[in-house]
Amino acid sequence: MKVSVIITAFREPNTVGRAIEAVLRDNIKHDCEIIVACPDKETKDVVDFYARNHKNIKHFQDPGRGKSYALNLILKEVKCDVLILTDGDVFVGENSIANLLKHFHDTRAGIVSGRPVSSSRKDTMLGFWSHLLLDAGAHLARKESFESGKLVEASGYLLAMRSGILTEIPLNVAEDAIMPYLFQKKGYKTIYEENAPVYVKNPETFSDFVKQRVRTAKAHENLKRIAPDFPRVKSFWNEIRKGPARALAYPKTLKEFFWALLLFPARLYIWALVFYEDRILKKHYGDGWDRVESTK
Repeated sequence: MKVSVIITAFREPNTVGRAIEAVLRDNIKHDCEIIVACPDKETKDVVDFYARNHKNIKHFQDPGRGKSYALNLILKEVKCDVLILTDGDVFVGENSIANLLKHFHDTRAGIVSGRPVSSSRKDTMLGFWSHLLLDAGAHLARKESFESGKLVEASGYLLAMRSGILTEIPLNVAEDAIMPYLFQKKGYKTIYEENAPVYVKNPETFSDFVKQRVRTAKAHENLKRIAPDFPRVKSFWNEIRKGPARALAYPKTLKEFFWALLLFPARLYIWALVFYEDRILKKHYGDGWDRVESTK
């Protein structure tokens, strides 16, 4: 099996080295290349440093028009059996990639999602929110979908997909949601591998938290425009229906319980912004690099 690990990055010279080293440490028992796509010289210089000592590391010149745009260019050129997609500002856990790859012995496996885990401190409100939203939110939602045989929305922080099935990713939606949908339409399975952690630093300011969450929600709002039958997981109504019970069961201390309560008005504010920008201002999601500084 030939494996291509694609690391997409934008102005991330301080973290891309860690992302590369984490992949190099993984237990990948296959022919593996690492392709780092970035548009900026600062990040490319770090990639070139690693490439001098590792012949399997390559740089791909991203034209700077967005992650999905860059991936579409790479999909046309890469020759492999399985693609691993991850980012330059996160890092994979030990054996994460190996645990994703084991599923591809099944010829029906199309796309496998890893598990995002917050690397932020849990003793601040925003840090606690990041753990709650990933552990009690994204993790449980993916696990529930997988165990019930439903579509699994992947995580763009870490996913593996069978090569040669998708030749292009739509630019105006969340790529980690639409790709599993497209694989399922072609008869392949979507899988969640909870033993494939990828560690993510989350926003440290409220303004960055709102910016990141609004962008993510708007990307999912576009799904219903291009795929009306898409089984929505990330939506306001699903959050209202399942969110409170999961959120209030997560805290371990009185302070954490108070922080969990404060998350409700914060999420309501985010969904109000999404509605206003998407429905009133008609400012729909589009591909493009948009940094959230405090996550770097």
